[in-house]
Amino acid sequence: MNTDDGIGGVHIKYLLHCPRQLWLYMRGYRPEQRSDIVAYGQAVDESTYTRHRDIDLGQAKIDWVTTGAIVHETKSSRVPSEQHEAQVRHYCLLLERRGVTVRHGVIHYPLIRRTVTVTWDDHARALAEETERQALTVINMPESPARRERSHCRSCSYNDYCWGEL
Repeated sequence: MNTDDGIGGVHIKYLLHCPRQLWLYMRGYRPEQRSDIVAYGQAVDESTYTRHRDIDLGQAKIDWVTTGAIVHETKSSRVPSEQHEAQVRHYCLLLERRGVTVRHGVIHYPLIRRTVTVTWDDHARALAEETERQALTVINMPESPARRERSHCRSCSYNDYCWGEL
């Protein structure tokens, strides 16, 4: 897999939330910049774990990495999800490609005072690589993927684009 493909954590998150969202994002449609939910998440990120600094990999920004190569990600959600785990696995993959021996990842949910450990092993690596391939497939589609069922779109910042004409 090409390490310079430009796939970052946001791409993985969008793919798993909605392939259409990823496709639109890659074509410059960015309504999340006006989203209160996104602003809230940024405020939570900026006000928790303030002693740690982001690790900027260019295409991805990891919240922080601790001694022993443990990847940490902070989420404002009150509900842990597979999207979050896939994002952390992707960060582990990106670091590994840069020669770092990653141990595992940890997702922090400060609003519910919970952490989730994300395993990093051969199976997790294969999942990360497959998710990356899926993202590239969606990005390279000539036309937008179909929109999801409306029930999945309630708090999505792309909702107006997908459902606004109804």
